[in-house]
Amino acid sequence: MKTLVRVVLLAVVAGAAARADDKPGSPPEGYTALFNGKDLTGWKATGRPDQWAAEDGVIVCKGGGGGYLLTEKEYGDFDFRCEYRWVEKGGNSGVGIRTPAKGDPAYVGMEIQLIDDEGWPGKLADYQHTGSIYDVQPAKLQANNPIGEWNKVHIHCHGRHVKVVQNGKILVDADLDDYKDKYEKHPGLKREKGHIGFQSYNIRVEFRNVWVKEIGK
Repeated sequence: MKTLVRVVLLAVVAGAAARADDKPGSPPEGYTALFNGKDLTGWKATGRPDQWAAEDGVIVCKGGGGGYLLTEKEYGDFDFRCEYRWVEKGGNSGVGIRTPAKGDPAYVGMEIQLIDDEGWPGKLADYQHTGSIYDVQPAKLQANNPIGEWNKVHIHCHGRHVKVVQNGKILVDADLDDYKDKYEKHPGLKREKGHIGFQSYNIRVEFRNVWVKEIGK
């Protein structure tokens, strides 16, 4: 009987922890929330607006392509944090940084790749793995949580330095001046500021706790 009680209590505690983890948090000191939890005020879709929604405190990309959802404001040097999760295997998305409002952020800005590395139905190039600066700097490793769980992403962008951390693991720590041979194909590597946003590519993906801290302000 004691063993049964202990198992039940552990299950209750685990369930409570899961429910607590399922709630959006508050920005750390110095950070500003880019998403108000209710609607997409402050954001603009570059493709199909119907692919984006605010539901239960998260930004939802419904899937099916349709471009990016970008901040209306531009950012230069910043710390950006967000959490994302897939609802099924085979997801592909990205975080656009320092991108202009028009054009493909992977080239006219920079795209930090987000993808289901383990469940993608095909072979990925090294620069296509999660955390990579797309087509520029491959991620050093993969640190995805299981499908259905939240992943924490931290992007530090200061001058020519870009650092990407996922779930506490450093995936990229790059000096953009080391990639001058890619400037022609990726003119966004030379940009000093631009919009931040999320990519709509294939299936549903959810984002929450979307925070930014401007550096030098």
